[in-house]
Amino acid sequence: MADGMRVAVAGASGYAGGEILRLLLGHPAYANGRLAIGAVTAAASAGSTLGEHHPHLTPLAQRVLEPTELDVLAGHDVVFLALPHGHSAALAAQLGPDTLIIDCGADFRLTDADAWERYYGSAHAGSWPY
Repeated sequence: MADGMRVAVAGASGYAGGEILRLLLGHPAYANGRLAIGAVTAAASAGSTLGEHHPHLTPLAQRVLEPTELDVLAGHDVVFLALPHGHSAALAAQLGPDTLIIDCGADFRLTDADAWERYYGSAHAGSWPY
């Protein structure tokens, strides 16, 4: 999209992913064609249609959820990550600096590594400046 923006939503089958898509469908840039919804992905639900999970998203109901993999998400201008904690950090690091990443998960939410490890029981991925 030469003078627009291509957006992907990873974790589109879940609640947060569905809400992101609902908001994107209502955005003025979507209505005027300057925002295109590209890949919509899921893990266990890959292969099912978006309508099976979010029947209210009728314009996208027939879209098939793709696997949440780097090659599916690469090339989008913006990637929303609506993934469970512990899944966003590695994917975000692989997407590179040319992709705007909006992480709606917990991976970069906490700045205190000890707090992360205490609450989530795994290594802290670091934090992003918001």
